[in-house]
Amino acid sequence: MIQLIKHVKVYRETAWRDSDILLAGQKIEAVDGRIEASAPGLVTVDGRGMFAVPGYLDRHVHITGGGGEGGMSNQVPPLRISAPVRGGVTTVVGVLGTDGLTRSVESLAAKAMALEEEGLTAFFLTGAYSYPPVSLTGNVKKDIVMLQNCIGVKIAVSDHRSSCVTTAELARLAADVWQAGILKGRSAFVHLHVGKGKAGLGQLFEILEQSDLPVSVFHPTHLGNQPEDAARFAQMGGWVDFTTLQDPDESAEQMVDALERCPPELVTFSTDSNGSMPIWNERKEMAGVGAGRISSLHQTICAMVKSKGVPLEQAIRPCTSNAARALKLPGKGRLEPGCDGDLLLLDDKLEIRSVYAMGRQLMWDGKLTFAPKFEYL
Repeated sequence: MIQLIKHVKVYRETAWRDSDILLAGQKIEAVDGRIEASAPGLVTVDGRGMFAVPGYLDRHVHITGGGGEGGMSNQVPPLRISAPVRGGVTTVVGVLGTDGLTRSVESLAAKAMALEEEGLTAFFLTGAYSYPPVSLTGNVKKDIVMLQNCIGVKIAVSDHRSSCVTTAELARLAADVWQAGILKGRSAFVHLHVGKGKAGLGQLFEILEQSDLPVSVFHPTHLGNQPEDAARFAQMGGWVDFTTLQDPDESAEQMVDALERCPPELVTFSTDSNGSMPIWNERKEMAGVGAGRISSLHQTICAMVKSKGVPLEQAIRPCTSNAARALKLPGKGRLEPGCDGDLLLLDDKLEIRSVYAMGRQLMWDGKLTFAPKFEYL
């Protein structure tokens, strides 16, 4: 299918310029000031007054649902396809959380396949909070090498819900992941849930000082919990991921602070969508629970632009081009010829009006262009 999106503003050559975008199949064929095209079946749409930006990459999503702290009734439901589409997310990385018992890597892999069938790009991480990590094949290295969309492993550190993994165990796990990436021919990484614990990122610093492992094998997240260690890790050249908050203004405040503390080209944002967000008192007793929403990503970007004065082209980088580079996805995060046809059209109020994923129109003028399965349940 060939589609021509006319009269949109695209940030190129250091400015927002009036542009046309030509999509051919799943890819961007051309982006230019004016494109004249004719072909059998060509679909032309008018995006006048819209800003075109790359589709967002959310690298931490509980696609099968998360939680379970405080009882099984606290388990969060799985992600429905309409939520990421409405939130402008066209690429997701699925993860497990505290519960690696009733939630499995098998179900995670299946849900990633389901999301791809529905139009998104979806990857997943083996493992959960615990050590030794849960896996599908019984071996983390084998999961990464043999499962096409498995790009790493997740584990928890500096959290009272973690397995208190030793530094030697964490180093051995990272070595296995690094070797698996070499065998697979693509980057693989250890994705670390980082809590508010006393150790912070101390184990990572120790491993990097005493081993030959590269800093790129570690991808810590939830670093609003450890902002000083995050800045130190980023200064070493490591990727640092910050979780968007449910209050947009509070979230924007944290993200602007992260971009000031850390080299901005190494900062990524993610949502922890459909994961539980328990509230703990000083005795580590659960006093309440909420859940992450994938919509918080775009809401945070809007607040950064409107409340903090961050230019739109800078506000989106942590969940577009930065995230694509962190995940080693060269076809994502940019509106350039040869890139995947993932893009959003925003109106002058920055509301998401239209969504394209891999060249397929999933939303137009605020309405889904497909019928989500089982949404009536």
